[in-house]
Amino acid sequence: MRLRIADIDIPPESMTSVEIPVPGLYAHAPMSMPVRVVTGKERGPILLILACVHGDEINGMEIIRRLLSNPSVRKIRGAIVAVPVVNVYGLQAHSRYMPDRRDLNRSFPGSERGSLTSRMAHIVVRELLSIATHCIDIHTGALHRYNLPQIRATLADKRNLELAKAFGAPVILDSESFEGSVRHAAGKMFNIPCLLYEAGEALRYDELSIRTGVRGLLRVMRHLDMIGKATREKKADFDPLIFKQSSWVRAPISGVMLDSRQPGDIVDRDEILGWIGDPFAEKQAAVVNPAAGMVICTTNIPLVNEGEALFHMARFDGAAGPGMHDTLQTYRDIIRISDEFLGPVAGGPE
Repeated sequence: MRLRIADIDIPPESMTSVEIPVPGLYAHAPMSMPVRVVTGKERGPILLILACVHGDEINGMEIIRRLLSNPSVRKIRGAIVAVPVVNVYGLQAHSRYMPDRRDLNRSFPGSERGSLTSRMAHIVVRELLSIATHCIDIHTGALHRYNLPQIRATLADKRNLELAKAFGAPVILDSESFEGSVRHAAGKMFNIPCLLYEAGEALRYDELSIRTGVRGLLRVMRHLDMIGKATREKKADFDPLIFKQSSWVRAPISGVMLDSRQPGDIVDRDEILGWIGDPFAEKQAAVVNPAAGMVICTTNIPLVNEGEALFHMARFDGAAGPGMHDTLQTYRDIIRISDEFLGPVAGGPE
């Protein structure tokens, strides 16, 4: 299968590195967006994998590194277009944002003559989204916020639902794409299925999130018949938990939060998520869960201000069933015991 990116012809049955030119720095330093393209002999799906659209959300870099090192992708049908760092500026600065302080994932499809961020979005659309048949955009929680591994997708599109189930994260959240995002551009401009994989925390590698991501990408590729079926993993693992809505629970007062719930905890209505007290132990308030759900994101900083978002809850009707606890335990067991998703480890000094 032959592709063309940034005026470079990519032959079939190859693994090719491409550097897409992007605007340079004011210090006269050239910049480029790194892309690794894996092509097979036969035509097939073109899976675009994006990471670091927000420059500080780095788990995706390691997910892509391990994926490309996996023996399963040495012989594929179709093509993988993997971009470990989209926002190269933000990565250098340890920042979510672009140098002009704009959010790249609010700027698609961009413009050739717009702001720096708009031009970057335009480059991604022109060179990458325009050739893809499927897209997976990898993100993490923001600074000091940890996301339980989860897929977000517009499930009214059955293609997204099938891909989300194939990915195999423990949680699938039915979520409409917002204007300016990669997901919105993929669906509205090119009518291609696109998943958002959210897992972990900004500026931190999280092994559970990384292994889930590698496993999920391989499962999606098997679902699309890009690679052969797994030999070691059982076909039936667990059914992801699908949620139709979510909401944030906020701090009722300012203070120090203690005894808080963790990602993956299932909490019924009116149960306590945590306690907030002041440094002198003179005032204390409970953070009460207003509706039954699962904790899918938490803040990692105990110092909170009144009104601050503390817990992101995926909501469900009624009480939690035992099957939900079983799903999470089975998922964690699979990720923990399998070495298929570890990838190569770089050697230290000799």
